Amino acid sequence: MCLSAQVSFAASVFLVGGGTAISIVALQRNKRYLPLALMPLFAGLQQFTEGFVWVGMNENDPLTVLWGAMGFIFFTWFIWPIWVPFSVYVLEPDESSRKRLFLIMAVIGLIFGLLLYIPHGLDSSMVVVEINNQSLAYEKSMWLDFMMPRWLTNTIYVTLITLPPALSHYKHVRHFALTLVAVIVVDIAFLQYAYISFFCLLAGLATLHLVYIILTNKCARECPELFA
Repeated sequence: MCLSAQVSFAASVFLVGGGTAISIVALQRNKRYLPLALMPLFAGLQQFTEGFVWVGMNENDPLTVLWGAMGFIFFTWFIWPIWVPFSVYVLEPDESSRKRLFLIMAVIGLIFGLLLYIPHGLDSSMVVVEINNQSLAYEKSMWLDFMMPRWLTNTIYVTLITLPPALSHYKHVRHFALTLVAVIVVDIAFLQYAYISFFCLLAGLATLHLVYIILTNKCARECPELFA
């Protein structure tokens, strides 16, 4: 998390614990829920890696900062643009006309994520982490800046993580899209100085909305033949 190592590790324990528990529920209830259920777990692992970024920054240990940051941006730039549309794809009824679109968006997310992440693994000098306003900032270096303006990169990213749930067959998954939009609005309006770190924290907490959807089996109301 953007505030301190202690808070990052605490958020990690909370999200990993919740994600693990709800993944077990998903396996028992309906495996279509599983990709959604794994999102809090992934968010917790992401917070765990950011805790080590703080440890490295506090101890002036560039290697710990590098490996922690590479773990953090692995989820930020690679996993989420793929996993969100893929999760909606798995959940969507087979007869849905939008199911193919979600798969296409997951493939686009894979390509986009590779372009964002791989160059930083090949050139560690591109992994730049700063402390800005007592928060971790990862915004200084992004390889796609050489190919397109940052606003376009951010627009593609936001589209990949919000449009699939917004177009879902299920009302409560569409509500989750609104939760993500609220996170983005708050991030842009108030947290620009470290928007990547804050977005991942807030979006991680937003995955608790998915825990509610799975625990209450909301999709069963709209598609009982798949979820009852």
